[in-house]
Amino acid sequence: MNDAVSIAAAVREGKVSAVEVTQAALARIAAGDNQLNCFTAVTAETALTDAARIDREIAQGNHSGILAGVPFAVKNLFDIAGLTTLAGSKINAENPAASLDATAVAKLKQAGAILIGALNMDEYAYGFVTENSHYGATHNPHDLQRVAGGSSGGSAAAVAAGLVPLTLGSDTNGSIRVPAALCGVFGFKPTYGRLSRAGVTLFSSSFDHIGPLARSVQDIATVFDVLQGEDDRDPVCTKRPPVETLHVTSLHQDISNIRIAIAADYFVKGAEPEALAAVQKVADALNVTEYVTIPETHRARAAAFVITASEGANLHLHQLQSRPEDFDPATRDRFLAGALIPSSWYIQAQRFRQWYRDRVREVFQNVDVILAPTTPISAPLIGQETMILDGEEILVRPHLGLFTQPLSFIGLPVLSVPIKRQNALPLGVQLIAAPYNEALILRVAAALEAKSVVSANIPDD
Repeated sequence: MNDAVSIAAAVREGKVSAVEVTQAALARIAAGDNQLNCFTAVTAETALTDAARIDREIAQGNHSGILAGVPFAVKNLFDIAGLTTLAGSKINAENPAASLDATAVAKLKQAGAILIGALNMDEYAYGFVTENSHYGATHNPHDLQRVAGGSSGGSAAAVAAGLVPLTLGSDTNGSIRVPAALCGVFGFKPTYGRLSRAGVTLFSSSFDHIGPLARSVQDIATVFDVLQGEDDRDPVCTKRPPVETLHVTSLHQDISNIRIAIAADYFVKGAEPEALAAVQKVADALNVTEYVTIPETHRARAAAFVITASEGANLHLHQLQSRPEDFDPATRDRFLAGALIPSSWYIQAQRFRQWYRDRVREVFQNVDVILAPTTPISAPLIGQETMILDGEEILVRPHLGLFTQPLSFIGLPVLSVPIKRQNALPLGVQLIAAPYNEALILRVAAALEAKSVVSANIPDD
């Protein structure tokens, strides 16, 4: 299966029809998703209708969009007109169908992409494994006994398995980057507020981002460019003008003037040697030898736990009180704990957030892009509760976000890139920049892709 940009070019040039591309995607889903459990809904009828419209537009010589005929799917917390937005929950299944598409869904459709369904996730986006008690676990395409990561597990696995070339996910504490790393695809969390969250069920409003998962840097850049722009429907969406990252002079520009360093201290502790080796492989390819320390990162992670648990619990407080038995037990217990956090803790965590943001801003005065592991380990087994790191037995679920959570805490843009590994489970490396410097990250990623250091790990490739 080709990447999204290649598919769109073939459709526009008449080499293949949008209907044929859509039918092929639907066939792959029908054949493969019973093992993977990526999809919670497949919108076959509307997808084929939209594909036929794209083909008519092309036949008439009209501009069909940069993503013409490209199948895509979205995490089931994005509103899809005519479908109930589940957000991975049993409770939300009782809600009426959405009347409007989420802004991000609408923008991809306007660019010619064909929405083909909704994807499995951890309930209310609270998790790193996509082991959902209501809708089942999503399986990792590289080993069906292992997790796909979460909470955007369906989004990552669907791309990794070649069911669709691109998907959308959401990222609160690492929910795009963790599954992208464990499934071996690219996963992008732009700056907080850079992309509209309108029509997206939120988990923790002061953390939540949306972003794409795909098989190539060019696909990531293309979708990012399509999704940019202010939106009054999302009060935190930036008023900054969009930046064009896809243009050849932007994406494939020389990177020798970009100052790159490896995250030290916190980011080199508590990881399996193979995760650190993945970072070193990227550093070697870029001739990077400098290290930087982001101070008090362990406290940033602790503060992030406090804020996300508090904000998430507050959103669901009525249901926690009235129907706790209808939650996924893993989600319910963490929300209940969040509801009991003293307000003084929450306030102190927010104060620390500002201090930490200022310290990181100082770090970025001397460096442009920072390298760090995405996860401390490759994909654990479905149902695995503990793992051994640094000789200590720790819980799997919270620690998959060990290296992603502190970066979401202050809304930094981050791309998880998949490391090319022979006969081994996928791993990812985070490329991190200061706010609104997405273009720098994508340029570095494009250089790594050109060197064949990073590439999507597709089981059939």
